[in-house]
Amino acid sequence: MDPETTIEGRNAIMEALRAQRPLSKIMLAKGTEPAFSKVLKGAARRAGVPVVEVERGKLDAISVTRNHQGVMALGAAVHCYGSVNEILDERSDEHSPPLFVILDGIQDPHNLGAIIRTCDAVGATGVVIPKRRACGLTSAVAKASAGAIEYVPCARVPNLARELDKLKDGGFWTVGTSAKADKTIYEIDLTGPIGIVIGSEGKGMSSLLEKKCDFLARIPTMGQISSLNASVAAAVVLFEVFRQRQLACRFS
Repeated sequence: MDPETTIEGRNAIMEALRAQRPLSKIMLAKGTEPAFSKVLKGAARRAGVPVVEVERGKLDAISVTRNHQGVMALGAAVHCYGSVNEILDERSDEHSPPLFVILDGIQDPHNLGAIIRTCDAVGATGVVIPKRRACGLTSAVAKASAGAIEYVPCARVPNLARELDKLKDGGFWTVGTSAKADKTIYEIDLTGPIGIVIGSEGKGMSSLLEKKCDFLARIPTMGQISSLNASVAAAVVLFEVFRQRQLACRFS
C-alpha cells in the first residue's frame, strides 16, 4: 500500500472529508461502534465517497501506521504541494504577518505530523520541507497531525538554502534554532514576517542553513540533556511567536 495515497485514523479521515479531499473509497472495520459508523457514513455520503465494510484483519494487513483505528481511506493524503509564493498568494489572514516553518531534514512522520498540528494551532502560514532526505506528507503524517494536514499548506522544495534567500529577499527575518546560540527565543522579536528553521532529529540544522539565518536562538533548559525532540522544540518556539504576536496586538 502506497503511504502517499492512504489516510488512516478517525480524525484524519473526518478532516479529509470536511476539506473535500479527493477519496476513492473508505474502508470501515466491521463491528465498529454504531455512533462513529453513523457519523462517518453520513459525512462520506455528503462527500460522495463510498464506504465499504471489511474485516479488521484486512486493515491490519495493509495499514502503514499500524494504528488505523478501524478506518482507512484510499486517495491523496493531501491535494498537492504548493510553492512558497503560491501559499503566500492564497493565505486568508492578511492582517497577521506571515509565518513559515522550515524543516531541515525531519524524517520521523510522527514528528512532522506533530509539527504540522502545532502550526495549525498557532496559525502558521505554511511549512517548507526538502524533497530529499526528509519525510513527505504520508498517511502516517496525516494521522499524527490529527487532521491538521488539511489546513496547513506545505511546500516541498529542492533547496532549502535557496528558499531561505527568497524569504529574506521578500522581507522575512529568518531564525534558526540552535543549542549553541547566544540569545534565547525570548530575546528576539518574532512579531514580523518570519521564517523559523527547525533542525533534524539527530543532527540539527545544517551548517549552511545556520549561516543563512539572520538570527540563531536557543530554548533555555535546566536539565542534563541540552536538546529537545524536534516537534517539542518547534512547539515551544512557535508558541513564543504566538505569544509575542498576541501581546503586540493587545497593545497596538
